[in-house]
Amino acid sequence: MELTKENISQEILLKAFNHMMLAKAMADIYEENRNTTKYVHSTSRGHEAIQLATAYQLTKDDWVSPYYRDESLLLGIGFEPYRLMLQLLAKADDPFSGGRSYYSHPSSREEDKPKIIHQSSATGMQTIPTTGVAQGIKYIQEFNLQQFENNPVVICSLGDNSVTEGEVSEAFQFAALHQLPIIFLIQDNEWGISVTKEEARTADAYDFVAGFTGLNRMRVDGTDFVESFEAMKNAVDFVRNERKPLVVCAKTVLIGHHTSGVRREFYRDEADLEKHRAKDPGNILRKRLLESGIDEDLLKQIEKKARLEAEQSFQKAIEAEDPKPETVEDFVFAPTPITEEVGKRVPENAGEKIVMVDAAIHAIQELMWKHPEALLYGQDVGERIGGVFRETVTLGQKFGNKRVFNTAIQEAYIIGSTVGMSAVGLKPIVEVQFADYIYPGINQLVTEISKSSYLSGGKFPVSNIIRVPTGAYGGGGPYHSGSVESILANIKGIKIAYPSNAADFKGLLKAAYYDPNPVVMLEHKGLYWSKVPGTDEAKTLEPDEDYILPFGKANIILDADPTEIEKGRTLVIVTYGMGVYWAKEAAKSFDGRVEIIDLRTLIPLDEKLVFERVKLHGKCVVLTEEPIQNSFAEAFAHRISKNCFRNLDLPVETVGALNLPAVPINLALEKEMLPNAEKLKVKIAEMFTL
Repeated sequence: MELTKENISQEILLKAFNHMMLAKAMADIYEENRNTTKYVHSTSRGHEAIQLATAYQLTKDDWVSPYYRDESLLLGIGFEPYRLMLQLLAKADDPFSGGRSYYSHPSSREEDKPKIIHQSSATGMQTIPTTGVAQGIKYIQEFNLQQFENNPVVICSLGDNSVTEGEVSEAFQFAALHQLPIIFLIQDNEWGISVTKEEARTADAYDFVAGFTGLNRMRVDGTDFVESFEAMKNAVDFVRNERKPLVVCAKTVLIGHHTSGVRREFYRDEADLEKHRAKDPGNILRKRLLESGIDEDLLKQIEKKARLEAEQSFQKAIEAEDPKPETVEDFVFAPTPITEEVGKRVPENAGEKIVMVDAAIHAIQELMWKHPEALLYGQDVGERIGGVFRETVTLGQKFGNKRVFNTAIQEAYIIGSTVGMSAVGLKPIVEVQFADYIYPGINQLVTEISKSSYLSGGKFPVSNIIRVPTGAYGGGGPYHSGSVESILANIKGIKIAYPSNAADFKGLLKAAYYDPNPVVMLEHKGLYWSKVPGTDEAKTLEPDEDYILPFGKANIILDADPTEIEKGRTLVIVTYGMGVYWAKEAAKSFDGRVEIIDLRTLIPLDEKLVFERVKLHGKCVVLTEEPIQNSFAEAFAHRISKNCFRNLDLPVETVGALNLPAVPINLALEKEMLPNAEKLKVKIAEMFTL
């Protein structure tokens, strides 16, 4: 795009010089006090000009995602050195993370500043959540859900080497396809830790993005503040007015270390350092100010004052309190208002029973009619087929393609974009087509979503619903039959539901909607339509619209005979999903001697009920569809054993699939691998004879 020249006031130039001297003084002080600044950190030395030029364009309606070298950007939008140093030293009053995260890893909802979602250290991964912010803002403006003083602009800052990450391309693609109001600010200092540009890439970002039709681009010398200010003024004005995406490729230099832990002398020679120092943004701006008639004594005074301010701030930050150890578990989840079962599970005029897939469709439909901030997207969920299992059929027709729409095959984007959508006040319901294909999205789930509430001190819990069809359903084969709950259950900071029937599905999905935290709904494909033999009871009468079933409440779905319990002749099966139906079938062979608990949610887990019932029966089987070794079921069996040890007659047993890397497609092989009622009966009979 073409640049227009702007007149830059002397006031702005001096403001920039002051911020550059502050950034330099801070970097120098950190280096001089290496024993005190013991946590790994980066500084913005060499990048100050483009960062400040960007910061000065932003309003309180805008959003920005700085990366870990962007302290000058933070200074430019109004964060004082003292507040930044609180994070540097991991102090309790660190405004971003409360002492939980690295320096220059911000998150902010401060009213007078641009907003900043949680920022991680995973380079390039911020592009998808930040593009999600822009996606959300476009949606809000299209449906007139909120008024802004200025059209919001979203800025995603990243280093040049992170552009080679595949997830960055997913963000570029989505931003270009949907014409989102976002600027990707790429700061190119030609280094990726010790990796040179020649080792890492065939082209710089400007040339790389040329293939993304609809993605505008510009180059700028990011070491020259005047040129950078003019470029970023044009860039922000363009996106604010035209509502189109733009890539700004800013050439910068790296004067400091990569980080305090990976020091420049480890991998850079003196010639390279001298080349970069020659383009120090502070020196370039100083020269320009002197040429314009600014007195050199004034500049020296600014530099001296900046050093003094940085020293005083640093000393004050050192003296600030550390976090209290007892706060270490704060902010993993935001408090949920859904704590009790409410509404009518079995209405008076319920009519015929419905299948699970209809419970999901009806629940989402009711929510979307009621809440304009709700939207649904994923692969093939749109109007044409409504999901490969018809699990969203009719929704596209009813709500239009701006609220229910297809995406490309981009699991990382589908999942990670919910971070930004949630941050701006929307409730994204997204779908991964098969559990076997969730793995490309695990990075976003672990790195961004699960940590967002905890590392932002509760400012940015991610409120989303991620629907994942899971499990085997007869001949689906190795890439359409997998179970993934153990992998997901090992991710701290997300919730997991696993309903086994239509009524639970509807109630849990409603609870997930009103929960401010990230929720994965594991939906067994074999239960969607009750076509798998023995699963007819997954059909239920449909609960009312107001029915909500809270997470963490397991359900006893089959009681043992009290007389048999009294004789010590019973056991309890703890299971979920398809396991419920294997357990029900197996229990028929042991009249009155088996109790079945349906967990319904895996995180949170109703350990209280399980421990109570295991202590009563003295014998327990944990049943899962997953390969048993190192599984969620095996881990839970250990916790049951530990908590119920004195009341157990036998070790807690686990039943699950064979320890194979995939579900084979041949039906006979699949049957041999997976658990079923017959295999469970053998285990139960064995336990009753011991």
